[in-house]
Amino acid sequence: MKNLFLKIMALTSFLGFIGCKSSTDPATWSSKKIDKWFEKGEWLNGWTVSPDASINRKVFAVSYFKNKERWDKAFTFLKNSDLSKLEIKRYNIDGDNLYAPVSEYLTKNEEDARYEAHQKYIDIQYVISGVEQMGIAPISQKKDVLVPYDATKDIEFMTVNQGVNYKATPDKFFIFFPSDAHRPGLKVGENSQVRKVVVKVKVD
Repeated sequence: MKNLFLKIMALTSFLGFIGCKSSTDPATWSSKKIDKWFEKGEWLNGWTVSPDASINRKVFAVSYFKNKERWDKAFTFLKNSDLSKLEIKRYNIDGDNLYAPVSEYLTKNEEDARYEAHQKYIDIQYVISGVEQMGIAPISQKKDVLVPYDATKDIEFMTVNQGVNYKATPDKFFIFFPSDAHRPGLKVGENSQVRKVVVKVKVD
C-alpha cells in the first residue's frame, strides 16, 4: 500500500511538472488564454500604440516567448525613440538580429503596389505620420510569383488570390510573419506622404 501511495504521489508530481512546463508554451494555450495575455499588453514594454486586429495572436505569442529579449528590445526602441525626428536610415538595435529602417515615401496606386513576403525576418510596421492601406493575405493565398525569393534581400513579390486592405495610421501598428503576404504603401484617397518605421525581427 505504501509503495502504491508513493507511486501515485510521484505520478501526480510528474504530471504537475509537465502541466507547469506546458503552461509556459503558448503553442499549448487556448485561444482564451492567448487573448488574455495579448490584451494585457505587458509585452509592449510601455509603448502606447495599439496592435492592429489583423495580427495573428498565437503566432506572435509563440515567437515572443521564443525570443523574448529580442521582442522586448524592439518595443523598447519604439517606446524610447522620438520617431518623428529620427533620420531616414537604418538603425541597428541588435545587429542583424534586430534593426529598424526609417523611410518616407509617397503612397502608391493599387496597380503599382505588389504583395511581398519574407522568410528570415518578421516585420513590425508602424506609420509614424500620414495614412496608407496595408494589403494582407495568408501566404497560402499566393497566386503568381512576380519576383522569386531573393535570400540576400529576404523578399519575394507575388500576386494573391484574395487579400484584405487595412488602414494604417499612427494610432496602431502591424506585425507580419513569414506566413503573411503583405502589400504596404497603398494610397487612401489621394497619393500622400508617409513616414514609417519597420522593425525587422530575425526569425530563429
